[in-house]
Formats: sequence, structure tokens, C-alpha cells
Amino acid sequence: MQTVLIVIHLMVVLALIGVVLIQRSEGGGLGIGGGGGGGGFFSARGTANVLTRATAILAALFFVTSLSLTILAGWGRGPTTIFNAPATSVPGAPGAPAPGGTVLDQLKGAQPAPPAAPAAPQVPQSQ
Repeated sequence: MQTVLIVIHLMVVLALIGVVLIQRSEGGGLGIGGGGGGGGFFSARGTANVLTRATAILAALFFVTSLSLTILAGWGRGPTTIFNAPATSVPGAPGAPAPGGTVLDQLKGAQPAPPAAPAAPQVPQSQ
């Protein structure tokens, strides 16, 4: 399913690039607008309307296929975390997590204990 959607997405991208390059820019560009008079289909105004609509449709298809590919890429993927990961390293190795402990428990155990508060206030002694 994902491969088919990628192929469709690439075809939409190529068509969108082509339609944008064909459009007449303000400076003339690669536009195909004819110089003939009248209100026919191949007049400058007729091709501009068709190309504008084609660009809008292709842009919407690009948006839909992009969202679909994003959803398919994350389908079935669960959240990952390092805090509850099982211990896969060798026990006793430096930095190896304690059995049954989490990373947060290890961090709490690695912190030095705060200094004990003095029993009574100490009076400064002069010499």
C-alpha cells in the first residue's frame, strides 16, 4: 500500500512541477498562452483558468498523499521511552542499569547525599 501511495505521490509531484512551469508568469516565462484574439480555450485567459484549477487540484492531491504517507509511516508504531527499557547490557558493567530499576532510580542513587544539618547552631570562635 505504501509503495503504491509513493508512486502516486511522485506522479502528482511531477505533474505539479510541470503545470507550474507551464503557467505564464508576469515576465512571460515558459507560458503557452497564445497571442490570438477571442475568448477560445487556447486564449491567454482560458489557459490561465485551466492551469490555475489544475494547480489547485494537484496541490490538494499533494497535500492528501503527503498526509497519507505520514500516517502510514507511523501506523502501528508505539511510543518509545528509555525510562522503562529492560536491561539488555551485561550486569555489573559500568553504567549497567540495576535489575528492576529505572534510569530515574539510578540517577537518584548516584547523587551524593546532602550534608547533615548541624545539631546545634555553631558560635564563631575568636582567637
